[in-house]
Amino acid sequence: MLVDMADWLVKNIFEFGYMGIFILMMIESSFIPFPSELVLIPAGVLAQEGKMNLELIFLVSLLGSMMGAFINYFGALYIGRELLMRYGKYFFVSNASIEKMETFFQAHGPISTFTGRLIPGIRQLISIPAGLSKMSLVQFSIYTALGAGIWSIVLIALGYTLGANEALIKTYLHQITLGVIGALILLVSVYIIRIKTKNN
Repeated sequence: MLVDMADWLVKNIFEFGYMGIFILMMIESSFIPFPSELVLIPAGVLAQEGKMNLELIFLVSLLGSMMGAFINYFGALYIGRELLMRYGKYFFVSNASIEKMETFFQAHGPISTFTGRLIPGIRQLISIPAGLSKMSLVQFSIYTALGAGIWSIVLIALGYTLGANEALIKTYLHQITLGVIGALILLVSVYIIRIKTKNN
């Protein structure tokens, strides 16, 4: 059902140009988890063909991602933990995951926000513990923008560089995803070492 909904959204809203990209990225970053690759890679292809502006694609995609992240952040901040624990399952958020994210986020908010925005399947949810733990809005905005911006650049660049070559896009996207995850593991490892060194 989600796959069909995502497919319908991309086919219909993408026709609205830059506003369509904004809306799709806002939805992708908030309450309907579908791959941003479906939006930004085709947008990159259109930029290569001279039908869209590369800088504007990046700008509206980043703004859309930020808006979606703010929806989750402020929703968690103002709705509160009790309501989220009660109704979170309807938004694919279990009580156990809420508790784990909340505990971890209180100690490691900034790096969690940044790395979370770069990990498929987590980027939509990472704003929720930020709101629950009342993370600074300035910090949240900075690290969300960094993570979302990097991922947007990667996807747009893929479409722009490789065009409509679907086979190459799949190959490079897989390699890039593995590379990003590897880089994040290295970053988190360095972070953990620094924390342990500091505590000792």
